[in-house]
Amino acid sequence: MITGFHAHVDCAVLGRSVQAMVAAQVRPLSRGLIDEFHRDALRMPEVMAVFVLAGGDDFLLHVGVPDIQQLHSFLVDKLSVRKEIVQFRSSIVFSHSRKDSLEDLVERR
Repeated sequence: MITGFHAHVDCAVLGRSVQAMVAAQVRPLSRGLIDEFHRDALRMPEVMAVFVLAGGDDFLLHVGVPDIQQLHSFLVDKLSVRKEIVQFRSSIVFSHSRKDSLEDLVERR
């Protein structure tokens, strides 16, 4: 059940005080393109996590940057220039919380 150990990290100390979730659609939709974009996104220094989705969006990128201007540059210079990206939407993260206890995750019977 436990696959790793994780530390709580202060993203502002790492120079990532602005975080955003960026939903993206890629076309033509194929396994090869999904795998390639997934790999490329993880190589981008601004991207902290990549989620591959089913439904209207194909990817959700958790992005962390120093300021709003850097977020704008990431969206314009790194995402919008990619020919496979047909649409993206960004949402700035004001706050983030996660459950710290397994007890919070296990359904009570």
